[in-house]
Amino acid sequence: FNGKTIGNGEDIFSNGSRYLTLTNAKKHQSGNYSCHHSNKTLSLIELQLGLPPEKLHIQCWSSSYPEKIKCTWELQPDTNLPTTFLTTYRLGLIGPEAPQKCTQLEMNPKSCLISNFKMFEEFPYVLNVTALNQLGSITQLDYFFVENIIRPDPPVNLSISPICHESKKLYIQWQPPHSWPYPDIFPLKYQVRYTKTGSTSYRTVGPYEQNSLVLTGIRRGSIVYVQVAAKDITDLGHNSDWSEVVTSRPWQPYDLKCLP
Repeated sequence: FNGKTIGNGEDIFSNGSRYLTLTNAKKHQSGNYSCHHSNKTLSLIELQLGLPPEKLHIQCWSSSYPEKIKCTWELQPDTNLPTTFLTTYRLGLIGPEAPQKCTQLEMNPKSCLISNFKMFEEFPYVLNVTALNQLGSITQLDYFFVENIIRPDPPVNLSISPICHESKKLYIQWQPPHSWPYPDIFPLKYQVRYTKTGSTSYRTVGPYEQNSLVLTGIRRGSIVYVQVAAKDITDLGHNSDWSEVVTSRPWQPYDLKCLP
């Protein structure tokens, strides 16, 4: 096996002079097996161990509502074999509309985009994912109402500025995520959470409809850590993940940069 002589064991044994049997083959036993007599190689075979697709874990969400829905999936367990995916979707399990193709992404073959859908439908959309390889196939359906899977990306360009001569206040501002296509038509609301050096817990405030906030009651000289999350203003769907952490501290007498 891979150039080394192997003998009989608990999970591998030779049956007479013609057969080698692996009774409980594992992934680490993949490789090159060869049979030899004296210095002559009689046969050579490459063994690649894999599994048929068994289960798909599918997740769909819309971070650019109402333009696109992204769906991703994972095989559980991994098949260890090249696997092809067929993806379609339709409105309702049955109905007059034919299934449409969920466009797969070259950068991630385990994902696809839905860009043609209707808002506030009475029936759910159904995503059909079929995984197939040399050993078998499996089909799994995922049902969702579009408005239930809205999940914006985190806000961007978060900044914190000290306010001149205000030793217990900070000015925070941010922008909607670039992936949210129509913030004026479909506005977002925001939550802000912050903590300070030495603290093990966050304080969360909001939601706010504006893109800025003055934090008050900050302890003089404290370094503050701030993050912001977004959600559809009508409370549909889910909160975004928290933005990256930005830090600052309130104004101190020797600070040269502060907001007037």
